[in-house]
This record gives sequence, structure tokens and C-alpha cells, in this order.
Amino acid sequence: MRQLCDQLDLLEQGSSREVRIAVEVLIDTGRRPAEASKLPYDCLERDPDGSWVLIYDNHKAQRLGRRLPIGQPTAELIINQQERVRSRFPTTPIAELALFPAQVANPNGTKPLNPNTVSRAHRAWVEELPEFVIPTMVEVDGQPVVKLLPFDEAKIFPYAYRHSYAQRHADAGIHPDVLQRLMDHRQLTTTQRYYRVRDERRREAVDRVTAMQFDRHGNRIWRDVHSLLDSERDRRSIGETSVPYGVCTEPSNVAAGGNACPMRFRCVGCGHFRTDVSYLPDLENYLSDLLRSRERLISTFDADEWARSEAMPSDEEIRRVRRLIARVKEELDDLTPDEQAQIKQAVQVVRSSRSVMLGMPRIGLPPEELRGA
Repeated sequence: MRQLCDQLDLLEQGSSREVRIAVEVLIDTGRRPAEASKLPYDCLERDPDGSWVLIYDNHKAQRLGRRLPIGQPTAELIINQQERVRSRFPTTPIAELALFPAQVANPNGTKPLNPNTVSRAHRAWVEELPEFVIPTMVEVDGQPVVKLLPFDEAKIFPYAYRHSYAQRHADAGIHPDVLQRLMDHRQLTTTQRYYRVRDERRREAVDRVTAMQFDRHGNRIWRDVHSLLDSERDRRSIGETSVPYGVCTEPSNVAAGGNACPMRFRCVGCGHFRTDVSYLPDLENYLSDLLRSRERLISTFDADEWARSEAMPSDEEIRRVRRLIARVKEELDDLTPDEQAQIKQAVQVVRSSRSVMLGMPRIGLPPEELRGA
């Protein structure tokens, strides 16, 4: 989608500003082409909390005046379009204006853009686009693999943006009931198909990142994972054993949901720690935090010496985190371009579905054998 959006200037050059904005509205809102093309000029409202809402008609189901929450960028896009329309048709009553007026035989701006006009301009634009190479799932020797292949241009058409809108919300974990309302589906079963696609993607992604799992020394744990048990996928996806930059297998910490580490989250020194390629950004952020903390404590930070000493990140911890990051990157560099594409796609899926730990982790008391008398 990002590659398409980067080429929207080309669409405007080959058609009109109205067609470009109409396509952007399709991408942002997931409405059907006719619903977007026939939007009235006065199609924006605010909810009581000040959030923007798009008012549109669901022509397919004959449900009028539907309300769709939209973000500020989409609202600004529509407001700018309203200003252009008003400047072109200053005397036409607002209630009669179209948001996207037809370009011909429309002296007062009351006739909306024909969806077929948008479709034709869109098709001409797609035919002029450069070739997009994307990770694509194919079957090789009976096994699903991801390869970098040209994207099929036939799959880029205005209605497809509706499917993309629904799928990215499902992938982001939006509740099915909420997505049903956003899509204005009558039947929940229509909405749920997007979640089946999401779950399949997640299972495949967990398999791939698990194949690049490392212990605290940077050693690969599993090099060849074809299929995980559903229970293992579920455990990873809900993050029951998540720690700030990996997972923990220590039973008492697992029972506490990853929030009761007796080692005070010195994970790179613990034999129960595991990480994988999807945690690489978190490891890099943690290293940066360690270095920043050390610099602050070395400088003029006002603290008693014992407190400063306890809080000071150790050279050994910094060295181990650096080594772990280097090992993950080395393994990534050893992959072929197709394998790197597979991992990149899998990491995006896993990170988008991972549970987020809010606030500071709770540090529990160490077990009896580790406490002093």
C-alpha cells in the first residue's frame, strides 16, 4: 500500500485532483467506490468528544446516513477538497454540492463524479506504475515459502481498497464486532473471514520467527521449524511469558505473566531467556537505554554512591546485549534475499499482534534459596 501511495502524484497528473482525492478517501476509509464518489459536500461531523466522523450512504444495503470514525489526516484531506469545491462553485447551496463534482456537464457542482470515471483513471494509472516486487507466498516442494515476486496489477482496483482496509484492521486486533460496524456488514460472518486470513498469517509468522530464536549467548535454538503446535502459537501470540525484549521460560515468572522476575530483568544473564529476530528493535532500544543511563549516572546526576552503583548498567550486560544483537544480525545477513523477505514479513505480523506490556514490570522477591538469612 505504501508503494501505491508513493505514486499518487502520477495518478493526479493523468486524471484530476478530484480523482486522486477520491482514491485517497477509498484507501483511508474502505468505503465502496460509489459511496466515496457520491459523498455530499457536507459529509463531515464531529462526535461529542471532538473526533471526526464521515457521513455516507450505504447504497448497496439502502442504509443512509451511516457514520464512520476517521482520523485527522483523512478529515483534513476532505476539508481541503471542500475548500476547492467551494471556490469553484461559490453560489451553489452547500446542501446541493457534491464533494467530488463531475468534470463535465456540471455547471453548478451538484453532479457527483461517476465511479466508472474513477475506475478508468485508476486502471490507466495502474498500467503506468513501475513493477512492484513484494513478498509472496508460493509452494515449493510441497512447502509454503515466501519469494519476492512482482505484484499482480490485476489485483489493484478501487474496490480492493475496501478489502485492504478491513484486513489491516483485523490484523491490528480490532474486535470483530467493531470491524463489523466499521464495514457496515449486516452479517458478522462476512467480517470474520478477515480474521481467518489474519490467523493463518500469524501461524505462519510464528513458525518463521521461531526458527530464528536465540539463547542469551546468541546461539540458535531451533534452525528448522516446519510447524508448531497450535498451543505453542497461542502461547507466543498472547505473550504469556513476554519480557521486555524476548520471552522467559522460568516457571514462576511465566505464572506471573512475565512480570515477576527474581533476576530484576537481567535477561541476558539468565538461562531461561529466549529471544528471536522479531525482538531485534527492542534489543537495540534496550542497548541505547543502557548507554544513556550509564552516561547520566557518570555525569552530575545527584545520587548517593551506593544507589549510583546499584543503578549503573554493568559493562558485562552492555557487552552481552551488543553480542546478542550482532549475532541476530549476522544470521539475518546469511539469509538469501527471499529468506530475508520472509523474515521481514513475519516480523511485521508478529510484532503487530504481540501483547504490549504497559508500565514498568513488577520485580518480585527472589526465591528462598537466593535470599539472605
